[in-house]
Amino acid sequence: MNPIIQIRRLTYSDLPQVIAVERRSFPTPWSLAMFVLELSKPSGVCLAALRDGELVGYLICSRYDTVWHVMNVSVDPSKRRLGVASALIARLLERVDDGRAHLTLEVRPSNGGAIALYERFGFRSAGRRRRYYQDNGEDALVMWRTPATLDGRMDDIPNVGTA
Repeated sequence: MNPIIQIRRLTYSDLPQVIAVERRSFPTPWSLAMFVLELSKPSGVCLAALRDGELVGYLICSRYDTVWHVMNVSVDPSKRRLGVASALIARLLERVDDGRAHLTLEVRPSNGGAIALYERFGFRSAGRRRRYYQDNGEDALVMWRTPATLDGRMDDIPNVGTA
């Protein structure tokens, strides 16, 4: 039986667990200060995912004027492919998508699983940012989710360059 994933607001008291997951997940993890900064923004959305009471993932999303920027989505490597990231993104969309929302994110082109996940939620590729990732110089694939992308169009997405 697959335990239920609970999604709730991320809190400062979660940060030791968040840092542990972050370090297991990324070659260049965010610092504690970066998480504290994001949690302190009143317009942001910071979510925690729990299974059996254990923090197994989180999502950080900041609002910049009319655009939501998904800054960080992470699931503990031992808990991936169990629906945790899907649950986090679904809850984010429940909170911010009023039918007109514009969301963007960057993802490594080598992370096919994440790209497929974002595409299932209506994100579409809009170009690349060259040498975005500092650890290995990999480009970032820039993805957007807007009313147009949900209708199969790309006419309301800023041009960020091409591959």
